[in-house]
Amino acid sequence: MTFLLHFKLQNTFFVVLHNANKFFTMNKYITVLIALFFVFSAFKSDKPAYMLFDKNGKPEKYEKMLKQMEDADVVLFGELHDNPISHWLQLEVTKDLYAQKGKNLVLGAEMFESDNQVIMDEYLSGEISQRNFESEIRLWPNYKTDYKPLVEFAKDNGLYFVATNVPRRYASLVNSKGFEGLEELSDEAKAFLPPLPPAYDSTLNCYASMMHMEGMGSHVTPNFPKAQAIKDATMAHFILENWEPGKTLLHYHGAYHSQNFESIYWYLKHENPNLNIVTIHSTMQKDVSELKEENTGLADFTICVDEDMTRTRQN
Repeated sequence: MTFLLHFKLQNTFFVVLHNANKFFTMNKYITVLIALFFVFSAFKSDKPAYMLFDKNGKPEKYEKMLKQMEDADVVLFGELHDNPISHWLQLEVTKDLYAQKGKNLVLGAEMFESDNQVIMDEYLSGEISQRNFESEIRLWPNYKTDYKPLVEFAKDNGLYFVATNVPRRYASLVNSKGFEGLEELSDEAKAFLPPLPPAYDSTLNCYASMMHMEGMGSHVTPNFPKAQAIKDATMAHFILENWEPGKTLLHYHGAYHSQNFESIYWYLKHENPNLNIVTIHSTMQKDVSELKEENTGLADFTICVDEDMTRTRQN
């Protein structure tokens, strides 16, 4: 009996014929190793769905990113809201950080507003049903596919989950009246906000660039970036309110809210310069093998996803 092994090595084809008896005797182990090499080579993908890069734009391993998070006080995970790779990696990072930190891991998210914290607490503690939770809390359209796995992981493992974002009605109030409009609110309403007035640096690129956004025309006023800033300030405030030394707070939000070490990151450092913060950014490119210059240096780690990746539902 004769075996035919046909393989390609460095663009050269070799055909090797072995007698069956010899194959399983003196050449047995060498042949097995060669066979395993080609089996694994056959499964190596030349069209990766994503690549991970460090701050300098060099390819990085997931394990090294996870190692850096091990001692972090806060991990800011900037996602693409409609990108399944972002959401899958959020869940994987959550699971792996939980394996490291256990109950010292706290979760938080832009997708839940601070005035809904009571509803979140009641659901996590089992006081209300899933049906009541999902009908009464204000959920994003892609909750069931993208954020429900994170909430359910927290519930199943007894982790606290912080609703960090500003109630959207107050962001609208800032857009129309500036930060001064928040001063008119009741003390009860102000409990859902950071201390007033919030710090604000209009020269930060994340806010200054909003004054020149395409398609906005005359609709852009000085209050427009302030409405973004109150979101960042509120998220940072409730991150700090629910963090303590020895814990790691993993926060999920849109990539814009932490890119270039601004926005939420800036507010966290403004309040506590000694915080150890690890940032993750998400972006898309046609070719993910090399990070473009404009996408380099925006975070400690960047997830670069193939731009043809399917999107999750947003409406």
